[in-house]
Amino acid sequence: MITKRIIPCLDVRDGRVVKGVNFTGLHDVSSPVELAKFYSDGGADELVFYDITASHEARGIFTDILTETAKNVFIPLTVGGGISSLDDFDRALKCGADKVSVNSGAVANPELVSDAARLYGDQCVVLSVDVKRVGGAFHVFRNGGRIDTGLDAIEWMRRGADSGAGELVVNSMDTDGVKSGFDIELLRAVAGAVSVPIIASGGAGGAQDFIDLFLALPGIDAGLAASIFHFGEVTIADLKYRLREEGVNVRL
Repeated sequence: MITKRIIPCLDVRDGRVVKGVNFTGLHDVSSPVELAKFYSDGGADELVFYDITASHEARGIFTDILTETAKNVFIPLTVGGGISSLDDFDRALKCGADKVSVNSGAVANPELVSDAARLYGDQCVVLSVDVKRVGGAFHVFRNGGRIDTGLDAIEWMRRGADSGAGELVVNSMDTDGVKSGFDIELLRAVAGAVSVPIIASGGAGGAQDFIDLFLALPGIDAGLAASIFHFGEVTIADLKYRLREEGVNVRL
């Protein structure tokens, strides 16, 4: 049985970790360096570091903060934000990232996923997709959830996986920060369309939401969350013990 991964997410703006609801109303949380070390020491399986305004501000990722964060992390680190070229992939990997997550950059240049997979290996390429329901359909949004691309999200993720993305992060904008549970409907649709690992993101409000996710959709590989970990509502150690008690295989 594949071990399920628990992944805290660091949304970074102006060098600080922030968190909001439905991608808006962002509030300061902590230093990314300090928080990354806390999670690395506290049992997280991986970490995700998003420079959430890089694409919107049309700039590169904050390499100094990323480099310092990577020095304090001894688990796999995925980095995203402002990734729009192979040079950006190279820069993130040289700063200490193990994987590079691309979102808006792939929408602007769909060949970026296949080009990066050929150069660095598909294990390094993560396609992150911000998804929101529009008129009953799942649409892809870009620039930190600001712009509706009109793309069908399920077809976009299928295309990304076929092009060489080794992993998908499915960010439900509808459930982000609401703490009412993961978007099971969306995730079931994605799981039925691709065969690469899927990380569920958006909606976790407690340990039970992770239990419900993995029991309802055994094919989902990981659960990602931010605020419930940042504010101490759930510890990773307690979450993993709860999951193990429910028969979900996790690394303790």
